[in-house]
Amino acid sequence: MRLRRVVVTGLGAITPLGNSVPEFWQNILTGVSGAGPITQFDVSKFKTHFACEVKGYDPLAYFEKKDARKLDLFTQYAVSVAVQAVEDSKIDLTTINKDRAGVIWGSGIGGANTFFEESNNYAKGDGTPRINPFFIPKMIVDIASGQISIRYGFRGVNFTTVSACASSTNALIDAFNYIRLNKVDYVISGGSESVINPICIGGFNAMHALSERNDSPHTASRPFDLDRDGFVIGEGGGAIILEEYEHAKKRGAKIYAELVGGGMSADAHHITAPHPEGLGAINVMKNALEDANLQATDIDYINVHGTSTPLGDISESKAILSVFGEHAYKLNISSTKSMTGHLLGAAGAIEAMVSILSVVNDVVPPTINHFTDDPQIDNRLNLTFNTAQKRNVNVALSNTFGFGGHNATVIFKKFKD
Repeated sequence: MRLRRVVVTGLGAITPLGNSVPEFWQNILTGVSGAGPITQFDVSKFKTHFACEVKGYDPLAYFEKKDARKLDLFTQYAVSVAVQAVEDSKIDLTTINKDRAGVIWGSGIGGANTFFEESNNYAKGDGTPRINPFFIPKMIVDIASGQISIRYGFRGVNFTTVSACASSTNALIDAFNYIRLNKVDYVISGGSESVINPICIGGFNAMHALSERNDSPHTASRPFDLDRDGFVIGEGGGAIILEEYEHAKKRGAKIYAELVGGGMSADAHHITAPHPEGLGAINVMKNALEDANLQATDIDYINVHGTSTPLGDISESKAILSVFGEHAYKLNISSTKSMTGHLLGAAGAIEAMVSILSVVNDVVPPTINHFTDDPQIDNRLNLTFNTAQKRNVNVALSNTFGFGGHNATVIFKKFKD
């Protein structure tokens, strides 16, 4: 069968670098760090005292107060960025066929804040189960896509993907496939996460995943730097409207870029560590290129997973060299986690958005906080250290890899009729 084309027609963002797409993008280009001391709880007894928190978010801009109380913060972020993206897409909600409009969302952990709060309240009580009646629907990970569909009355495909830090990239790939297979015409996709609470920070500390650079939070996320010591946790959400091309064209929609391919793979190696030679990363990038019917030499920019962990950055750089060969030295590569921190299940959506805007604006954002080269990472790679670079970006590739060995990659191309 002939596959339909899929284009991007709307964006929405709530991030540690801003609560709108223009603010987020401006701070990305200028190399702003979103990291700072954690304000949401007392961190004095924890190994890590900082994170990339969302700042100045007002749920009352999107919800009635009584409704906001029924939603975990990850769902508030999900609905809020969906509202931004739908408004950006300028879809006529009175004429769209809502049976062919869907929501496919991604989150790695879901309502962790709600789970912690309710468990903590119970533990402090006398054993009587005084549980909030909204506990379960606030906590379950699929509720974000459900709440978005209820908001808009979209009756098409609706579910949430869970693959740790690859979750929202998997959501985008599923949305891409449902549209090109003629199951739906218009999908709100993306991801959200909010896990800056004692149990999650403590859990990531226990596995030695987080940076402990408490004396300098804004330089703690330093992908590919010799002295990197772990990732910086972030929170927020990103929404991307994916739409069938003829559907978008008919209504005169603004088109940012075309989504042309997606790949998935598994490391089948370890619960948290990447394959040392980047085997899963190699396979997922090859799969995405094949799906897009592109050659490695067609790629101009890679937004890498690049978490600032000792093993992960080396593994990914090896994978890029394996897939792209000599062309790897002609690419621009950057890790925007150096600025946003790691948004876990929302990372893929935010970084896909960066890739889309790079294609639109012909600019590559920087990898900030580079101080010392790592001899295990080929210094001929252009990792776009510290300063954004202008270049023609016709095609951008975005990688996300998750605990459990889950890998997902999407490819965006400059739109042409």
